[in-house]
Amino acid sequence: MFVYSNTNLPPDPEYPPELERLGFFITEKDMIRRINDPDLEYKYKINRNDRFNIRNRAAMNEAIRNIVLPRLADAGLETLRLPFRDGHPPRDSFPSETHVPVLVSPNLLNAPRIILVFGEPIQDIGIWSYRAILQDGINIGSAVSFTKAVLGESKGEECSGERTDTALILANTGQLLWHCGTTRAITTQTWLANSRPSGASDQAGMSHRNVIPWNRDWQEHINYVFQALWRYLGPSSRVDVIGMSEGGLGAINYLMDHWERWRPYISAMCLADPLQSTNVEIDVGTLVDPTSFTAFMSSRCRAYIVSQDEADTPQMGYRHHGCNCYSSGETENSEGIMLSAWPHMLAWLDILYNDRTYAEEVVVMGADMDDNMQQAMERLAYKTGNGFEMDSIAEPETVNQGTQDDDLKDGGVKLQAKITDMKQKTITEDVKQETMEWVDAMGNHTQDRVVKAEEPSIKTATSPAPEKTIMQAIKAAIYESDDGYFGDVEEMARSYMQRSASVSETETDSF
Repeated sequence: MFVYSNTNLPPDPEYPPELERLGFFITEKDMIRRINDPDLEYKYKINRNDRFNIRNRAAMNEAIRNIVLPRLADAGLETLRLPFRDGHPPRDSFPSETHVPVLVSPNLLNAPRIILVFGEPIQDIGIWSYRAILQDGINIGSAVSFTKAVLGESKGEECSGERTDTALILANTGQLLWHCGTTRAITTQTWLANSRPSGASDQAGMSHRNVIPWNRDWQEHINYVFQALWRYLGPSSRVDVIGMSEGGLGAINYLMDHWERWRPYISAMCLADPLQSTNVEIDVGTLVDPTSFTAFMSSRCRAYIVSQDEADTPQMGYRHHGCNCYSSGETENSEGIMLSAWPHMLAWLDILYNDRTYAEEVVVMGADMDDNMQQAMERLAYKTGNGFEMDSIAEPETVNQGTQDDDLKDGGVKLQAKITDMKQKTITEDVKQETMEWVDAMGNHTQDRVVKAEEPSIKTATSPAPEKTIMQAIKAAIYESDDGYFGDVEEMARSYMQRSASVSETETDSF
């Protein structure tokens, strides 16, 4: 029997992780181009043997990281190594200890506003898209331009001024495998591209030594980041959450389970390539409760998706994702959404941070609409009674001129609500009991999700902002349209309005 040693096998391809040695340079426009022909971009396939392509791409990606991370440091971000270790106070991990790095701004302890970003699990920290970096520019395809805008070192056209009182956290949902040989956290893609004893060798196996404590996967990492952030929050701190794909889904999963604790601190949320579904993650049964996470999602959350339309154009998807959807300006790849949409995200987050009573209008597009929904909304819009009235309802209009999709070309309906003569009501046991009975009648509710009144010492409470309460009733009707609730939508709205007046102002402050 013949046994080949590694020296008898073809070697694993080796490429240096340096731009110049790979044959590339950075142009005046911050683009990566070939030294021998500045008009040529990076070539992904250089050999029939895909192992050569993988190793070459890994070297290029590492060279890019070696450029991006110093730029992020110059923009004002520092490395925080998780998990925290035992101590008084607890310390972050040493570089030699098993850890995952996250990037934070030094003003995290005293900033009244924090922007928390969860990226895609397939990307390294600080990278939006390697492809965009190679095609469009290093700062564009990475978080450099975004970081400068957030920390006040750059002003984009869509951004509203300096943010010196804002802290930034870039979480790391991708680099969650510990590589013992290089003592660093890496992505699954980097793990597969790591050097092997020979070109014919299999990839290295994984064991418990490659697991990062409390950060085994992207959901666990997101949970830990929220838990670690808790110690930095002050009484008046407000957190804006930006999530991309699984990063956004993980944030939603965590906040749904811990909403009572986090509700006073979360200001708003933006999602790129949303993955949550009203059939799975979002409990639409709690939508009529103005303090629920579902109500927060529908009123203070936006999602940006791939579309052929101009950026910020309303898109269908409200019924599926639980929040309004808009065009990102990216027409092909979901990983490019953040590149195009982040200026619009920051502009919108600024509005919500400065106005805690702001609530999104209902935007129902194309395939989300049907005849029953249209008729129910029109009846509700022009009906006056029990202290509220719908001020106006716009006729459907075509808002997607550049698409051939008939469902989109049907246009959409935007609703605005105005509530009149809403008065303060005394919180009594009768009101609380009536609320409990109403919630039970609606079904799919549990008492721990019912709005609880404050202690008896609080005698009066102001109703929630009028633009929000009536919208929740309408949105509940939209969600339940398939179950035949449209005949009672007006009565449901009236009942909701009467009972929502008993919600305390402190309970709705963060809504």
